[in-house]
Amino acid sequence: MYVVKRKGHVEKFDERKIYASCYAACMTCGLHENGCEIIASNVSKEIKKWVRKRKRVTSKEISRKVISQLRKVHKPAAFMYETHLDVS
Repeated sequence: MYVVKRKGHVEKFDERKIYASCYAACMTCGLHENGCEIIASNVSKEIKKWVRKRKRVTSKEISRKVISQLRKVHKPAAFMYETHLDVS
């Protein structure tokens, strides 16, 4: 499973990055650590299942899918994830 990054280079998919960014978005919203762990774990598992069906996926596609999954469980966390993406 490979991810095509914004600048065009390719990396292996790392679900830990999804987990960490979801966890951070939840923490920013003031959720308890336990809630952050549950949400981040569930979202990262869903994204991993989704990515498995593809050989390559773009980081933008992954971001959209993460936002969609987060919106289902915690809209403020989805907003924080979406608005605090690295814009470099």
